[in-house]
Amino acid sequence: MREVEEILKESEALLEGHFLLSSGKHSNKYVQCAKVLMYPDKAEEALKPVVEEIKKDGLEIETVLGPAIGGILVSYEIGRQLGVKTIFAEREENEMTLRRGFTVEKGEKILITEDVITTGKSSLEAISAVSPYGVEIVGIACLVNRSGSDTLNGLKIYSAADLEIKTFDKDDCELCKQGVELVKPGSRKILVDD
Repeated sequence: MREVEEILKESEALLEGHFLLSSGKHSNKYVQCAKVLMYPDKAEEALKPVVEEIKKDGLEIETVLGPAIGGILVSYEIGRQLGVKTIFAEREENEMTLRRGFTVEKGEKILITEDVITTGKSSLEAISAVSPYGVEIVGIACLVNRSGSDTLNGLKIYSAADLEIKTFDKDDCELCKQGVELVKPGSRKILVDD
């Protein structure tokens, strides 16, 4: 099986430049997972190691939940490979929630999925959306983990690739100081102070 980084490069999903992340931080690289996930065969190949590790650990999963937008395709593909239900949470009035008739039950074992984990904000928002229902979150899975940790909020992160990518606070960004144009590639709307 090919390395996931090779699939990212082949798909032109690993971008270099000066990027504004949804966390508000800046970065010298950005992973545009949609460029991999738009090809079902590449999505299957890239996420297969994640599913294999989940199975090896014996996780009991009834539902896979991804936060919109980045987690939807990852959720679907992991759920498809595991043979379980997949749903997504989305923002309504700036708060992550279940909509579109999606429901969960008390005690339901849920795997949270994301395309890329940097700070884990979207994953934590997805957890907050379903926690009031008394579900059991069993882990977090992603295509790319760039957080520098193998856990988030005490939950194991299952990732296809762990990448070390520099991030900067706006005030300490060496790319801003060099005058490199800032690009906002992600889907989340954020307020930027100029």
